[in-house]
Amino acid sequence: MFILANLLTAVAKILDVVLSAYMWIVIISALISWVNPDPYNPIVRFLYSVTDPVLRPIRRRLGIWGGIDISPMIVILIILFLRYFLIASMLEMAFRMKG
Repeated sequence: MFILANLLTAVAKILDVVLSAYMWIVIISALISWVNPDPYNPIVRFLYSVTDPVLRPIRRRLGIWGGIDISPMIVILIILFLRYFLIASMLEMAFRMKG
């Protein structure tokens, strides 16, 4: 049973790292959008290609409120919820499986 618990712990920790990295990518993308970056810059293209598929459906549903795009904030809140609920639950389950 400890092997399954270790697997669950590893998956939870890797998922936590991936979600943290993606949250920072969303933050950087939102900050870069404030300065009107060069759309042909490879870093800008990478950031937009990684974040737009997630942000676009939220933008379509919510729209832009008073000229402010709140879709990055919604995505960050979703990521935080996943980290505090899903990851914590997975780690707790793995802990209970060990003992």
